[in-house]
Amino acid sequence: MLPGTALAQGRPLPTEPDVVAWAKRASEVTDIPARTLVAYVNADLLTQRRDPDCKITWATLAGVGRVESHHGHFRGARVGEDGKLTKPIIGIPLDGSPGVRAIRDTDRGELDGDTQWDRAVGAMQFLPSTWTRWAARAGEDNTAPDPQDMDDAALTAARYLCASGGDLSTGDGWWKAVLTYNNSVEYGRDVYSGADAYARKVAELG
Repeated sequence: MLPGTALAQGRPLPTEPDVVAWAKRASEVTDIPARTLVAYVNADLLTQRRDPDCKITWATLAGVGRVESHHGHFRGARVGEDGKLTKPIIGIPLDGSPGVRAIRDTDRGELDGDTQWDRAVGAMQFLPSTWTRWAARAGEDNTAPDPQDMDDAALTAARYLCASGGDLSTGDGWWKAVLTYNNSVEYGRDVYSGADAYARKVAELG
């Protein structure tokens, strides 16, 4: 079965007032922290309204979040009740070391604290330049989007994946989106294996 088709089986989603209760139940079968699940699901719901042709699922976002930062729990970080990480998640310097791309600083260290090389930032691990282009604020408080905020990061990831892949309910669209995020077949398989498992587990809840 094509990835997009399989992951679509994770629907229907809860209505917005029921997201927290749904996330608590889903957390028990997926081992994804409930507050992180809230971010994934809210990003899915908001994207359905803003870009209904995309058909991204919370499970795809969870698959990416699993690979990128263990759902915001990388190196002892946690996702607070306000959605913010308890400590920043910042990747290694992209300095051209063996197996690492060389990407010179693009944000004067504003997001990653490094004025020489870029580093991926936040729970969904965006390059500063990519974040600057696609960043979206999940809340309606006129605050600048923050890559260290799980809600903002999940919504930005959804926006980026939709722009990259188009209709993610198709296999071609899903793979195009995920490989644009990270151009590695192994990466895509890792994302899919997690996303598919999450969708199936939650579907069993009824």
